[in-house]
Amino acid sequence: MSDIDTFPELLAALTHPTALLELAVLLACLGLAWGATVWLRPRSDDDGIWFGKRGYDGVLFPLLALALALLARLLLRGHLPVAVFKLALPVLISLALIRVTVRVLHAAFPHSPLMRALERSLSWVVWIGAVLWTTGLLPLALAEAEAISWRIGGSPVSLRSLIEGGLSAVAVMLVMLWLSATLESRMLRADSVNLSVRKMAANATRAILLLVGLLIAMSSAGIPLAALSVLGGAVGIGIGLGLQKLAANYVSGFVILAERSLRIGDVVKVDNFEGRISDISARYTVIRAANGREAIVPNEMMITQRVENCSFADPQVALTSLVQVAYGTDLAALIPRLVGAMVAVPRVLSDPAPAVQLSNFAADGLELTLIFWIADMENGQGNVRSGVNMAVLQVLNAAGVEIPFPQRVMHGLPAPAAPASSPGNAAGTDSAVPA
Repeated sequence: MSDIDTFPELLAALTHPTALLELAVLLACLGLAWGATVWLRPRSDDDGIWFGKRGYDGVLFPLLALALALLARLLLRGHLPVAVFKLALPVLISLALIRVTVRVLHAAFPHSPLMRALERSLSWVVWIGAVLWTTGLLPLALAEAEAISWRIGGSPVSLRSLIEGGLSAVAVMLVMLWLSATLESRMLRADSVNLSVRKMAANATRAILLLVGLLIAMSSAGIPLAALSVLGGAVGIGIGLGLQKLAANYVSGFVILAERSLRIGDVVKVDNFEGRISDISARYTVIRAANGREAIVPNEMMITQRVENCSFADPQVALTSLVQVAYGTDLAALIPRLVGAMVAVPRVLSDPAPAVQLSNFAADGLELTLIFWIADMENGQGNVRSGVNMAVLQVLNAAGVEIPFPQRVMHGLPAPAAPASSPGNAAGTDSAVPA
């Protein structure tokens, strides 16, 4: 059977009875691809490149469907006119390209707000190319693009060469992004190595792969690599003049990860902001406070300023609380009971043991300082301090110990004296009445 070369011939072949047989074979290919995807999918929820969240939105299903469709077309090509597959193959290729692009970009940049717009743009480009291919207009469009040319640096450059070079560069960058995302996820899952070291290795691997991919992409696009010498000089001047802070942050990030002076999970205090380090990137460090607020601190600040690390050498941290008892309280009998109550509070360590110190003779009573230790400061301080205060309050109430509080005595002014009465009107006096 001869191939179908024109779009009118394709429309005529779609009305042929053999098109139903092709459609049945195509549906069988899709069913086999879906069954293989379900069978190979891990039992746990997977959001990776191959399977996605629901199986069909991953890369494996469209690639398997495309491979089976190509094989079926090859087997049917010599026996009947291929019409349905000629229409379905561009759709499957477009779907595979879009799925690969979307999944790779999501894996490489999971939280980037620009990825959605980039995905839509690439989808439009792929579907337009599929329509041109199906209708037979693609060779004509390529010929017109080849006719549009201009000279760049003394060399003729056509629009077609730029488009093909750009597509090659995009393909190379997608492959490099996929490799970097895969290697980064595997490195971060290696529990036998410290998390900071894994993060440093993942960042370095991504930077190297992206640099190699950029060089290959530029070569594929026809850009001479010798031109990078001029670009390198310009970048060097830019770093020396305006990008030195940015470069210092990147260098400081690798120094932090290499020295392991700050690690993910450490509780630190920087510039009056205290919290747990949740992430260390190449440019900044994310510190999350107990109330949910996050501070994005440039890595240069983490190197040049004083940083209080509460869990660098020892995760155990001492916390304190204050309470006053009335004068005359038997402290020798009360302090052991307070220590026992603090030990019973969850998260309070028994070694080092809690302690109670008479810290001050206050105006209203005896001031006691309660000292206790915890080893998981990342879980918060206020909750454990509240638990200790509640336990201490129960002991004081059970022992009948008074917690003094300031009292104020108000003294009123004396009542004013009554005004003196006149002699003639004084009560109990006789008045003279003339005869």
